[in-house]
Amino acid sequence: MSIYKKLLKVQRKVKGLSKDKKSYGFSYVTGNKLLSFIKPIMDEEGLILKQEILSIDNERMDYTTNKGSKSEILSKVMMRFTWVDTETGDKDENLFGANGQNDWEKGLGSALTYAERYFLLKFFHISTDEDDIDNPERQTSEPIEEPKPTLSGERFNLFISLLAQGKEKKTTLERYELTQEQKEVLNKH
Repeated sequence: MSIYKKLLKVQRKVKGLSKDKKSYGFSYVTGNKLLSFIKPIMDEEGLILKQEILSIDNERMDYTTNKGSKSEILSKVMMRFTWVDTETGDKDENLFGANGQNDWEKGLGSALTYAERYFLLKFFHISTDEDDIDNPERQTSEPIEEPKPTLSGERFNLFISLLAQGKEKKTTLERYELTQEQKEVLNKH
């Protein structure tokens, strides 16, 4: 299977995500939520996303708030995101720029976090705005269902162990997308 068919599989599985955090009056999808849906599919398809910083521009930003003077760092990064198919070695390179402004040591981290999150959202056309599943005014006749996260082999095995000990309930698995093999293992228990 070509790298593009694998990337299409990821895109088909994650159609839209509801915004799960609010900060400074803005709602957004966190990186944790986004990665909890995308990374298991990437793992399943054997895809790695290599991230390289091509350039960094840091600029001191001084401004005044109602609490007084403040200084922060505005970090502008240009990055190369490269999809790598671990089975074939095929690659797909993409340039992406992002900004982040925060306290002195956090500006770059903010820019990198923003770049990763928005690169993935935009690359896979994951809806978060007017088609956001939380938006009551969205223009769609069909609801967009959030895909269920998958359970890695290790986490699934731990769950089965806890289930056998009576410390976990089978209904908990309704929150996860299980593979056929996992369903068969579960039915045996």
